[in-house]
Amino acid sequence: MDEKGKSYSKELLGKTVVSKTGKKFGEVGDLIFEIGSGELIHLLLKNPTVYTEKMELEHDKEGGILIPFSAVIANGDYIVVAEEDII
Repeated sequence: MDEKGKSYSKELLGKTVVSKTGKKFGEVGDLIFEIGSGELIHLLLKNPTVYTEKMELEHDKEGGILIPFSAVIANGDYIVVAEEDII
């Protein structure tokens, strides 16, 4: 991964993840990449909200909640995801 990719990745860590309608999902705890290409494929949530835990989202082997990076539609003060793209 190039330096730009690394700095962008670090920028995502700890940010709050919300839906377009403002529902809070939790915070970005880690990032999951495709090993071969270096493509970012999932955000791993930390401190998931009750709302998020009620959704049937994908989990990692340790039970962490995964948000597909393809659902991210904006990155600013918050990471905004399209809820319809993660269910």
